[in-house]
Amino acid sequence: MCGVFGYIGIRNPLEVCLSGLEKLEYRGYDSSGIGGIFEGQIVLCKKAGKLSALKNSIQLPQISLAIAHTRWATHGKVNDENAHPHLDFTQSIALIHNGIIENYKELKNDLLKEGITFSSDTDTEVIANLIAKYYEGDLVQALNATLSQLKGIFALVVIHKDHPDQIIAAARDCPLSIGYSDQEDESLISSDPNAFEESNYNIVFLKDDEIAKVQKKSIKIYNKNLDIISKKIERLEIDIRPPSKEGFEHYMLKEIFEQPLTIKKALLGRYDEDIFFEELKLSTDVLKKIKNLWILGCGTSSHAGRIASLLVEDWARLPSSVEIASEARYRNPLISEETLIVAISQSGETADTLAALKETKKYHCPNLGICNVKNSTLARETDGVILLKAGPEISVCSTKAFTSQIAVLTLFSLYLARLHNQLSKSQVKTIFEELQEIPKHIETVLNQLPTIQAIAKKYAKFEHFFFMGRGYMLPTAMEAALKLKEISYVNANAYPAGELKHGPIALLHSQFPVVAFCAHKKTRDKIISNLTEVKARGSPVLAIAPSDDSEIKEIADDVIYVPKTRDELAPFSSSVVGQLFAYFIAKERGCDIDQPRNLAKSVTVE
Repeated sequence: MCGVFGYIGIRNPLEVCLSGLEKLEYRGYDSSGIGGIFEGQIVLCKKAGKLSALKNSIQLPQISLAIAHTRWATHGKVNDENAHPHLDFTQSIALIHNGIIENYKELKNDLLKEGITFSSDTDTEVIANLIAKYYEGDLVQALNATLSQLKGIFALVVIHKDHPDQIIAAARDCPLSIGYSDQEDESLISSDPNAFEESNYNIVFLKDDEIAKVQKKSIKIYNKNLDIISKKIERLEIDIRPPSKEGFEHYMLKEIFEQPLTIKKALLGRYDEDIFFEELKLSTDVLKKIKNLWILGCGTSSHAGRIASLLVEDWARLPSSVEIASEARYRNPLISEETLIVAISQSGETADTLAALKETKKYHCPNLGICNVKNSTLARETDGVILLKAGPEISVCSTKAFTSQIAVLTLFSLYLARLHNQLSKSQVKTIFEELQEIPKHIETVLNQLPTIQAIAKKYAKFEHFFFMGRGYMLPTAMEAALKLKEISYVNANAYPAGELKHGPIALLHSQFPVVAFCAHKKTRDKIISNLTEVKARGSPVLAIAPSDDSEIKEIADDVIYVPKTRDELAPFSSSVVGQLFAYFIAKERGCDIDQPRNLAKSVTVE
């Protein structure tokens, strides 16, 4: 998940790279570092901790170029020595790295036998020493020889003390973009093009062991045979305004409150007497031929996929299954050219999701990406894409992206239902009109903030939680449990309520609260029975229930009411309750809400 950034040009490389790291800090908070070349020597500074620790300690001379890194630890403890950049043993080469080298131990053992010494526990230092081993005056050739030795996925940025006019970069199955300006003599490298400060850059994306030689006035791209190749040039549409909390205490709370607007954006321009998507490149002929769906995602995106699976089967009457992307790539799935692959990722850079998508291509399945970033790898690699239009999400804990995902997936399920003649225009119109009411429903939930905060304060003392739901409320409960464990560091597990007596009921006692999602009319009586069983075991009960359910307060210790709606749309308001509940428990417990420990926003390595 590490963030890499490089700059060569007429501006101060140190300032540009530090600004780039600020935009990439969501990729890792363990440590950061920056390096460059000064008077024929590599100079660098790197510090464990957040980016502020680097800024407070940095003392570097005027360097001619710079490479910078923010780390999420994979190999080696979090300390100054394991922070990037890493040097080879001669201190001629500096390298920053995102990804994992799977065979680094074997490579390191070989280098140790050759007398090479190491100063860190990382796989990255192995790469630097391999490049030094193969270096004979041409850094591109040395890196190319090194790539053939590496197993894994990676993005690499390299400098050499004898080449102060160039930065070398390479990537394999890992995002890496290079931007250069027509107006200025400068070039930038980043693991996320949205970290570039301006929108007028020409952008190329590296992949498949391609190597780039980046200089002020030129970029040359080489393939595995070291032939110079041409790459598609793209222009980015970047909002260059710096992120702001706009008066909120945390980005997470700000993004929770943005949801009435972001859901409106997700719906805007996608209905005119019927559902349509301007950016969807998949033809209706292709979509009419599909017989089933295989939905891929990780974490929050997999929960959105579970909701989508229910919607597609209920409305379009197409068999639909959801697979955790990290498991999907190792499956031998029963899919074919009549299967639509739906890959969901907020960032569009989730490594496991991209790897699983790549595996499905051998089956010649049509595929669709659901993501929030127009210029992402997922958006480029899928046959069609539907964008969330939610805007940047800064907090690690996903909120507005999740509800935008289920909004877009709801529309797509209706779209498939129309193509497969399962719903009429008038039925879709009715559902869409109810969907347009969801932003108001969420505002109703947000207006209950003091009540939710008070309830969260009451429950913040507990270390274990049991979440449950039925139907559309099951993935909603799973998402709420994930929010709580992500930012509060408490044990929170979600189960189908009907499975209570098949094991989990043994866990219940007075210090084990149950959070029940009850806004599913079809199974309402069943979950009431489940809650009666819970109360008999002495567990405190918090219920999230529709506003017309007066009976629930006779069973539950606490109730948070949500506006009444149809079952298929109930996850929206109930999810926002789950988000606020997690937020205020984390706040009460003094946790780092926007940057929780051990997590990063974009999971770009397996």
